[in-house]
Amino acid sequence: MALEDGFPAERLFNQGFSYTYDDVICLPGYIDFPTDAVNLRTKFTRNIDLSLPCISSPMDTVTESSMAVAMAALGGIGIVHYNNQATEQAAFIRSAKSRHIPLFSDLIFKAPSDSIDSAGEFATSPCIFVTESGNSKSKLLGVVGKSDWEKLSDKDVPVADYMFESTVSAPSSYSFEQAAAFLAARKLDYLPLVSARDGEVVDVFTKDYVERIQGYPALGIPSLDKEGNLLVGAAIGTREDDKLRLEHLVKAGLDVVVLDSSQGNSTYQIDMIKFVKNTYPELDVIAGNIVTSYQAQNLIQAGADALRVGMGSGSICTTQEVCAVGRGQATAVYKVSSVASRSGVPVIADGGISKSGHIVKALMLGASTVMMGSFLAGSSEAPGAYEVQGGRRIKKYRGMGSLEAMSKGSDVRYLGDASKLKVAQGVVGAVADKGSLLKLIPYTMHAVKQGFQDLGASSIDSAHKLLRSNELRLEVRTGAAQIEGGVHDLVYYEKKSF
Repeated sequence: MALEDGFPAERLFNQGFSYTYDDVICLPGYIDFPTDAVNLRTKFTRNIDLSLPCISSPMDTVTESSMAVAMAALGGIGIVHYNNQATEQAAFIRSAKSRHIPLFSDLIFKAPSDSIDSAGEFATSPCIFVTESGNSKSKLLGVVGKSDWEKLSDKDVPVADYMFESTVSAPSSYSFEQAAAFLAARKLDYLPLVSARDGEVVDVFTKDYVERIQGYPALGIPSLDKEGNLLVGAAIGTREDDKLRLEHLVKAGLDVVVLDSSQGNSTYQIDMIKFVKNTYPELDVIAGNIVTSYQAQNLIQAGADALRVGMGSGSICTTQEVCAVGRGQATAVYKVSSVASRSGVPVIADGGISKSGHIVKALMLGASTVMMGSFLAGSSEAPGAYEVQGGRRIKKYRGMGSLEAMSKGSDVRYLGDASKLKVAQGVVGAVADKGSLLKLIPYTMHAVKQGFQDLGASSIDSAHKLLRSNELRLEVRTGAAQIEGGVHDLVYYEKKSF
């Protein structure tokens, strides 16, 4: 009798159990290629490819301009949240689309007649720009360096009296290498980056940037549109006023739209999919969130270009305990991807990602990309300021179903209404400082590549072939097995991922 290890996914996930990522383990395959040979290029939607399977979640403590730029520069994509006014969300998109270098500075502007009263006005920027009208949209006249301002004996005079009159700038389309070479050739400390479209100062490149980026792993292949600008996505709801919001976002340069609902199988979302496809036929639409095959079939038939999978699996989400509806994320990803793959619709595994092994499992179970919230929150690119609690640097992280977030407008995601009672489906919390994504993501993706190598999959496509051919074998882990698979039986240890 032939020996058989584990179970194929089809058999494992059809026994009536709802499994999370930690409940299952992949059995190793055969290695005949090095780790560096693993290719993580993937389909994000029907028409958009990414060099890395990483998406940042449209949460107001995760994705605004800085996160979107960093994700696209690394080869993934960021989805800008919509817990704001349409004009503000559009401004985040324009800001991200105008940049090519994944580091931000606070841009401070003054008019020639203004004065600088304190060093605090510089914020984190090494300089203040002087323009004709005191904002980014007028002609650049000069620059005031913080170190130069600190040397002034009389600081009450207008900035026009002592600014450095300089018209030296570079296009915002410059790559890091181009900007670094320009800075070095002219022996500058900082360099204004100006949009070629409207002459607006959109960023400042500094010597500190050069040192910081050179200290990070190589960025890889960025996600770019046809014009060579970074890809940026955004989320909207399914209400009538979201159609006007979408018009603002498309004008700002939006590349892909996510229809954001906690339960996506609704007449509201299906109607919105059809509206977007009819009004903006070149714009890909991501639908969801869903967890079942039936939901997937409805949204695919409506015209969805990708499906977002996950309901109640996020670390700050309480939908399953409050509403008694949802599904274990491993089961949900497998079930939805089994249906979506027949129509060539990519699946985005959204939620439940807290370690690189979860990414490996999501991709092996049929997802083409993973969407991350808590994994990216706390990074320097995430919105919000750091605080110190108990000796640890932390940043706020909240669910879009928390009462705090819903008071800002996210209740539309949960089919709420301003005139009705609001019931929380999320919490407000905090996550530890993770440093920059420019370090976190490359190291995480290398760990994913090692996982793929152990499984005998040299690409995401080959992983899906192993899954569908039943060559991929899995087992369910008991509670004891999960403990054994982690750090255990130590009096003390220090855990560092890289």
